Amino acid sequence: MQNPTIGIMLIAISALGFLSNWLNWQFLNYKINHWLYYFGAFVHETSHAILCLATGAKISQYKVFNEQPRVVYSKPKLPVVGNLLISIAPLFGGIALLFLINKYFLLNQYTMPEFSNWRFFFIDFLKFIKQINIFDWKNLITIFLLLNVGAMIGPSARDLKNVWFLLLLLVFIPWAFFTHLGLFAIVLILMNIILQIILIALISLIKLIA
Repeated sequence: MQNPTIGIMLIAISALGFLSNWLNWQFLNYKINHWLYYFGAFVHETSHAILCLATGAKISQYKVFNEQPRVVYSKPKLPVVGNLLISIAPLFGGIALLFLINKYFLLNQYTMPEFSNWRFFFIDFLKFIKQINIFDWKNLITIFLLLNVGAMIGPSARDLKNVWFLLLLLVFIPWAFFTHLGLFAIVLILMNIILQIILIALISLIKLIA
């Protein structure tokens, strides 16, 4: 069976990112979590801003530390593709940042499974999650980053709305590299959601006992 197309991957990543952010604001609405969220939002919006500059779009607003982080920009000079690149920039920017942190700060503590075929998705997912060593202090950094992934790399509904006509076309276009990248992004967001559910359960248990 054919691997998911670019459009399907983008929709799936966006939906999971929305679920992650919804869990944050619905059940983990604490000040400390707001600051965690702002780190992810900073990476997300900065990725948009960098691609705005790269495609010739003029930035009129760049807001991170508020309830609705956003970048407002003019039409890019690069036609058609410019808007698409700006809209999906957080996916590439967020994963690039995680790659650099793993390579230069965590000293390649994690190796990325192949993620070449969706049929082996859960096997690759388990391979990746087994690399987390809860007795290593570096995993505090890993957990911090994972708690931000949903806000960091998931294209927002507004991002997809900006390129809805291209998204319809991309639903029919496969690309092996994007399958690899997209499945990795889905794994990261799923790990984010699992961590959130664990935190929600612990907080609920503590409140029940108290």
